Amino acid sequence: MLHIFLLFSLIFTSTNVLAQDFCVANTASGIVTPSGYPCIMEANVTSDDFAFSGLGVPGNTSNIISAAVTPAFVGQYPAVNGLGLSAARLDLAPGGVIPMHTHPGANELLYVVHGHITCGFISSANKAYLKTLKRGDVMVFPQGLLHFQINAARKRPSLAIVTFSSPNPGLQILDFALFANDLPSSLLEKSTFLDDAQVKKLKGVLGGTG
Repeated sequence: MLHIFLLFSLIFTSTNVLAQDFCVANTASGIVTPSGYPCIMEANVTSDDFAFSGLGVPGNTSNIISAAVTPAFVGQYPAVNGLGLSAARLDLAPGGVIPMHTHPGANELLYVVHGHITCGFISSANKAYLKTLKRGDVMVFPQGLLHFQINAARKRPSLAIVTFSSPNPGLQILDFALFANDLPSSLLEKSTFLDDAQVKKLKGVLGGTG
């Protein structure tokens, strides 16, 4: 029994020595791998690295979508590097919308701080799941699926905090992917079933060429 006890003690001690509690990202390194950024030296890590105040500042909603997303991803909040999570603030002015988009690298959980937000996602079977949320409600959006958020409080702003299951969830907005690129309009017309005037109008609005 003593030998077994000593063996387990040795394994536990070795594991503790090798364990790394955190890996605050060295974003200045310019090196990014699928597992994240390299770590800054632990001796240079301070308490300030683990705190982030950016989500307390309202985003600028004076734009085409009347909405703003303030990210706390690894690029803004290096302490989440390697921890499998991140967050963002979602500000929706009256009439505000986060257009149909995906996060290729993460699941998303949305919490309504105030207001009313209509949220929805579309499954890979093309089934839509739609819900209008009020203060205190949450909704989950599975990884990689198209989803959106619209301010349902017509005359008031709405605010949500979202969390992600990755330090770098990625983002692709469907409208911009389709019409902010340089694909020839003739190809888009064939692939979207829209006519030439509609495609050129959307490219003009969203900054596309071709």
